[in-house]
Amino acid sequence: MHLRSKPWAKPWLEAHTDLVIDQEQAQKLRGHWQEIFDQDQPIHVEIGSGKGQFIMEMAKKNPQINYIGMEIQETAVAIAARKSFEAVGVLPNLRYLYGNGSGVETYFEKGEIQKIYLNFSDPWPKSRHESRRLTYKTFLSSYRAVLPEGGEVEFKTDNRHLFEYSLVSFMDFGMRWTPEDYSLDLHADADKVAGNVETEYEQKFMALGQPIYKVKAHF
Repeated sequence: MHLRSKPWAKPWLEAHTDLVIDQEQAQKLRGHWQEIFDQDQPIHVEIGSGKGQFIMEMAKKNPQINYIGMEIQETAVAIAARKSFEAVGVLPNLRYLYGNGSGVETYFEKGEIQKIYLNFSDPWPKSRHESRRLTYKTFLSSYRAVLPEGGEVEFKTDNRHLFEYSLVSFMDFGMRWTPEDYSLDLHADADKVAGNVETEYEQKFMALGQPIYKVKAHF
């Protein structure tokens, strides 16, 4: 979903380059992302961070992992980063990237990140927009280019059609999962929801009584 631009977004981002990395900086950091974190530890990336609740809570909960929240829209990344900054300042294991998820291989080297999160991505329901879905084959190719062998893509959505489409897309691409790796109603499964960190959209859809679909697929 496209957000209306905010006049404060660009100057705020320019004033917080310690927290937000732009595309030019990101390309220079390719192969050297550990240098911007306090600790050398696994890196997980969320593509499409929305307002940033998920990635911020994950970073707070798991200090042994470095997190990067990626957004393609300037306003979106500014909203997420400012929300995080106002809540917790600059966490040592959390950064934001103002960049395009379809080009992750231009920002990261093979094996430089260990996991990718796709949370409540735009379903792009029309057939002519299939290539824009974050689980389309060209996106999966980009993810494979940066994840190690066995690297994981964790996908959550409220959209049954997108979930089914994504399962087929994963399979066609040679990705795999076990019955323990997916759920057709995450919040009705006490075992699988344990440790789950909710996004803003997730909370909205739960309040409406909609099931949340989730799968962890591996290369």
